[in-house]
Amino acid sequence: MSGQRLREEVIRALRTVYDPEIPVNIYDLGLIYALDVDPAGRVSIRMTLTAPNCPVAGSMPGKVEAAVRAVAGVGDVRVELVFDPPWSPARMSEDARVALGLDDVIPPERLVR
Repeated sequence: MSGQRLREEVIRALRTVYDPEIPVNIYDLGLIYALDVDPAGRVSIRMTLTAPNCPVAGSMPGKVEAAVRAVAGVGDVRVELVFDPPWSPARMSEDARVALGLDDVIPPERLVR
């Protein structure tokens, strides 16, 4: 599998992991700060949580690792939990903002006159 295809499969796996308090996956929430996938199947992930005192701080990295490790072609997986910079809703994808009802106001520049 090519490096790009493997990266896409890893992202697909990350999208199966959800924050237990927000009905959006961790990838679209913007909790993944860095994702490196090499052609040999080594995956390195820098991620955060919505808050440092999040109750899943102890278990979320393991869930992420397990989801990624299940991808065919992935060998070694390293997940690093970081809190700098702090997460903010600005990191969310447009799909996540829409799903949470945060984009229900049309910005003026998108209005047709």
